[in-house]
Amino acid sequence: MTDMEPDLNAMQADLRTLVETESPSSDPTAVARVTAIIEDWARDLGAAVHALPGGTAELSFGVQEGQKYLLILAHADTVWPHGTLAHMPMNEHGARLYGPGSYDMKGGIVGLFEVLRAMRRDERWPTGGVKVLVSPDEEIGSGSSRGHIEAAAQQARAVLVIEPPVADSHNLKTGRKGTGNYVLTLSGVASHAGNRPELGASAISAAAEAVLALEALADHAKGTTVSAGLIQGGSAANVIAASARLEVDVRVATVTEGERIDHAIRSWKPGNKRVRVEVSGGLNRPPFEESAATMQLFGQAQQIAADLGFQLGHEIVGGGSDGNFTAPIAPTLDGLGAPGDGAHASHEHIRLDRWADHVKMLHQLMLEV
Repeated sequence: MTDMEPDLNAMQADLRTLVETESPSSDPTAVARVTAIIEDWARDLGAAVHALPGGTAELSFGVQEGQKYLLILAHADTVWPHGTLAHMPMNEHGARLYGPGSYDMKGGIVGLFEVLRAMRRDERWPTGGVKVLVSPDEEIGSGSSRGHIEAAAQQARAVLVIEPPVADSHNLKTGRKGTGNYVLTLSGVASHAGNRPELGASAISAAAEAVLALEALADHAKGTTVSAGLIQGGSAANVIAASARLEVDVRVATVTEGERIDHAIRSWKPGNKRVRVEVSGGLNRPPFEESAATMQLFGQAQQIAADLGFQLGHEIVGGGSDGNFTAPIAPTLDGLGAPGDGAHASHEHIRLDRWADHVKMLHQLMLEV
């Protein structure tokens, strides 16, 4: 069992460095500043550092050509816009350390580097070495990083994702729903709403029809949700609407459900044949289906936690992560970051009283996998 003792003071200082370097996904230059800090930490540990196209950082610790390595996934971007620190500054209250991006997922990056420093100190690395990918765009779908992640997973013995554990329960994540976003653009025929309404074909009426039809595709027993979250249309109250736009969020627990929903949305037609519909978007993250390989990884983590004196459970969650891309390729376990709560919310924080235990668990797990 690990004899590592995380330095909480040093970890808090590192976390402050990352959190106070704001990195909204919408600003690649700002995200790159956080990535540069992480790259410097990696170089200090002797890592080979490579900048991949699109802004993903690849950090290799003792990786040898042709060997299966342990792959770690992280991301440097956050959902928080510039200026958030002005009204949400980092602050400590009891056992909670608050700050934008602290829980999702800069605390996970700090914990990982505490582990990597201990490995360097002890000159003890996982068999095959460790490869870390730091994505710049996870919060907006990983458009530039997905290809790098999937390619790296092909040579991975296992994948550990340092997204935070489940809020409150602090459980690990052994499955995630696939996520998608569809946009329906509806084109009708404009006409005066008072004088000649019969000449018009309302795109708004068709959009309303689409909301009811598509949301009816949900199957809660199978974990499938379909939600119309944004609707726009029309030009004036007294004009039959010639245009409308509808955005639909989709979450599916299985590939089969994803295929069903995708086909149904793309084949949907409005009742009024004079209204045309175009569908764009789709599923941008495949489902991370719970598997025997993932549960074996979880079993190792659970036993390590028990040896360290705390209980550890697992859950399947609705939100996606970069682990969705690797789960179909290599055994993947998620939720190995800093425990806390408040992802994407004003009360975002990590739990200082639990953080060290989760870092020690990650250290031992990386050595054992």
